[in-house]
Amino acid sequence: MSTESASAVFRDTFAAEPEGVWSAPGRVNLIGEHTDYNGGLCLPIGLPQRTFAAVRRRDDGMLRMVSAQGGDVVEVALDDVGPGRPEGWAAYVAGVPWALRRAGHEVSGLDVAVDGRVPLGAGLSSSAALECAVAAAASDLFGLGLLADAAGRTALAAACVDAENTVAQAPTGGMDQSAAMLAEPGHALLLDCRDHHTEQVPFDLAEAGLALLVVDTRAEHALVDGQYAERRDSCEQAARELGVPTLREVAVGDLDDALGRLSSDLLRRRTRHVVTEIDRVVHAREALRHDDFERLGALFLESHASMRDDFEISVDELDTVVETAVAAGALGARMTGGGFGGSAIALVRADAVDATTERVEAAFADKGFRAPQAFAVTASGAAARDH
Repeated sequence: MSTESASAVFRDTFAAEPEGVWSAPGRVNLIGEHTDYNGGLCLPIGLPQRTFAAVRRRDDGMLRMVSAQGGDVVEVALDDVGPGRPEGWAAYVAGVPWALRRAGHEVSGLDVAVDGRVPLGAGLSSSAALECAVAAAASDLFGLGLLADAAGRTALAAACVDAENTVAQAPTGGMDQSAAMLAEPGHALLLDCRDHHTEQVPFDLAEAGLALLVVDTRAEHALVDGQYAERRDSCEQAARELGVPTLREVAVGDLDDALGRLSSDLLRRRTRHVVTEIDRVVHAREALRHDDFERLGALFLESHASMRDDFEISVDELDTVVETAVAAGALGARMTGGGFGGSAIALVRADAVDATTERVEAAFADKGFRAPQAFAVTASGAAARDH
């Protein structure tokens, strides 16, 4: 178990026992891509794959961090943490106590050993899982009490967003951290990114004889290479031209009028994706409420086409997963996450998981792509103490 692995790495590194082990899930977004920073709606689930953090308090203000995935121990004084310091994976850890302190909470140094079991670079939010595991530990160890209710968990998610945006200097709109902090087993999390309202929507595929297949294309996925930032900047420019705070304010019924007021085809495409994607989330919630998985599958396909053509964030590997899964009988499929690589999801019959996986693997081999990694997932729970 990764609880034991994180503890073992802690003991081997720091010659002491951790005070506990906390974990948080990766996430996969069912629908609602690039809507979070536009004040929109999204519908993620927590994954069974989690990141574990064995943690112990320090009274000297130092942070010492080590990963079971390798590398040297990273040490930095909490007072010295800031934009770009430390670098690499440790920024996502060190940024959390820094952000909690900035939010007015009394925190100090930590020894942290992490074991990340969320696939890296797969667009499944391994970074938010790392942040939220550390945030859960900090809440318990420093008596912040923020794991007790949704309001406290939302505050922890906000601190994790601040850590990622400011210290790690990676753009994120907050969906990933909210999912890691608020997900419930057997449910999708409807998240309103304008007012942070959440709703738990039942998501039990097994009862319907279905499964959610995640396919990590293993195509390079990075949100810090400027592509994500360009999409965000385009959306913000479109909102300015339309005179609204965010594109959430544009109703789908007013979309044609809004598009006519924008200054370029690029802004029109970006806006069309965001406005229609938010509308698709609304329809997806209704589909789940009525166990209408055929409709959900159709919405997946509409979403993927919008991301491919209007938002231009898909790649050949993602398109291949979608096309192959549908040809194999999937109800629907779409890329998920920030795009430019990462993962796709497919809604398939439970007895077709292996056959669909084999078809996708064969299609990748035919095209000379790296072999993908596919696995079925269930909706799992949020950040919590494990030991």
